[in-house]
Amino acid sequence: MRQFNEDTLTDAVIARLKDAQNPRFRQLVTSLVKHVHAFAREVELTEEEWFEGIKFLTATGQKCDDKRQEFILLSDVLGLSMMVVALNHKTAPGATEATVLGPFFAHGAPEFEYGADLRQGATLKGEDTWVTGRILSTDGKPVANATLDIWQAKADGIYDVQEPDSEFELRGRVKANAKGEYAFKTYKPKFYGVPTDGPVGELLRAMGRHPMRPAHMHAIVSAPGYQQVITHIFVEGDPYLDSDAVFAVKDSLIGKYKKVESPEEAKRLGMPTPFLKLEWDFHLAPESGVKARKTIAPSDAVA
Repeated sequence: MRQFNEDTLTDAVIARLKDAQNPRFRQLVTSLVKHVHAFAREVELTEEEWFEGIKFLTATGQKCDDKRQEFILLSDVLGLSMMVVALNHKTAPGATEATVLGPFFAHGAPEFEYGADLRQGATLKGEDTWVTGRILSTDGKPVANATLDIWQAKADGIYDVQEPDSEFELRGRVKANAKGEYAFKTYKPKFYGVPTDGPVGELLRAMGRHPMRPAHMHAIVSAPGYQQVITHIFVEGDPYLDSDAVFAVKDSLIGKYKKVESPEEAKRLGMPTPFLKLEWDFHLAPESGVKARKTIAPSDAVA
């Protein structure tokens, strides 16, 4: 058959996948064709509207480079990233919940030991903060020598990778000690807007949505024998917790930053007076028996 209409075209396209060698590929493309065709029929998509869609996708790809991933941002603001996280990372009882990776993770960050100062080389100052806690298993036992990949935006809401001359600012790989304890110095995160100078920004404006993300710090926590977790720590009281542009907030991930005015404690930790303290424990599930996302490894090409 070579003449098709809106009632026969979908089945004809799917039939031509019969020789696809990969069963999972065939399943994915079959479902994609069904849903895309159903969408076109449901809204009675016009040629002009579809061409605008093609132009949008083209512009999204053209906005991507080695420092910016507009397609990840598009996935984030449509809630698709969090849907994939929810489907692929079933949180074990007692484990730290996962959120989106986001478009600004970078490999090759410097490694630090307990008490590291991630403020070194920062081009903008903020509220001095001591972050400390433990890496624990879901049964409460310390996880020795875990690694925390930490990164956050600067006080102006810009990440280091978004600027041509900035590298590894407020970013590092912090090693926990043999007791599972970690600590580092940084600045308190601030809320910021996702980039709006590209096609995703135009989409947000057309949807009547703001681009703001609540203040947060990113963390990837990993240790041999345990399920890696990709997560955030949000700031209690932030005005955008209930309307995060990428739908990533979870109640269990909201941290309280406490003000410390003790000169003695400040001196002991090498902090100014006053300073903020965030005490935060991460809980990892055993590797076995937990459906997990792909581990982020140093060799992965993630922007």
